[in-house]
Amino acid sequence: MLQNIRSILIGITEEGEAEERSSALSYGLSLARQADAHVTVQAASLKLTLTHAFISAFAEGLVAAENRRLDTLARAAADSSQRAAAASGVTCTTQAPQLAYPALIRSFSSLARAHDLTVLDAEPIALAVDRGLIEAVLMDSGRPLVVVPQGREAFTAERIVLAWDGSAKAARALNDALPFLRAATQVELISVTGEKDLEHTVPGAEIAPHLTRHGVTVDVLALPAMDGDVAETLRNHAHLTRADMIVMGAYVHSRLREMVLGGTTQSLLRNAPVPLFLSY
Repeated sequence: MLQNIRSILIGITEEGEAEERSSALSYGLSLARQADAHVTVQAASLKLTLTHAFISAFAEGLVAAENRRLDTLARAAADSSQRAAAASGVTCTTQAPQLAYPALIRSFSSLARAHDLTVLDAEPIALAVDRGLIEAVLMDSGRPLVVVPQGREAFTAERIVLAWDGSAKAARALNDALPFLRAATQVELISVTGEKDLEHTVPGAEIAPHLTRHGVTVDVLALPAMDGDVAETLRNHAHLTRADMIVMGAYVHSRLREMVLGGTTQSLLRNAPVPLFLSY
């Protein structure tokens, strides 16, 4: 059993478009069943608003009708999630708020603080609502996040790739992921060389004893960066070793006073080969 995971938050956003089935929901329920954890599903809908002072009554009526439609879809998603949880034998509570984008982001990141772990669908488009949720959980919740690519509906973490560059963020991710690392049968601690200077960081060989003391059997490897691309190196290794999960620290850079995810994190979110366990 996975230890110390007692509450899991799963986020679903209803934007009214034809969307693929949420892998995060199935994956999160599968994880909760194995961990014997409680699940909260937030099936939120994005509230549309009109900001122009001279909007016609006809336009207002259209927006109100669309908001009602989105609210109905979100409530249906919440009900469906409740039934899926019951069928899986998982204790679940649901909510279906309808909020404008800024309030939705704030509400979800606050809710994530009251859970051990958040599970969200991968979102390749950086400006999408779901990417905003991913970034908010990483930067504002203080909790780890699992991002699930489409088609990964059953939780498994037998083989884990642990990305290690000796940084504080990598150390945070390593410790946050200990319940998964202890339960795994194979953990590979990977340092990707050649992309940045790792001379003044903690080497993988020095962090390995810490993992061993926590009951984790770990292999330490150094891989050269493929064409200077850390993300592609991790993607390729995860594919070759049939890994079930990549654990890594999420990097954020300041650009013109805005916080944006670093290149490796962005690249893996755009094209995640396996579920990503991220901490910041």
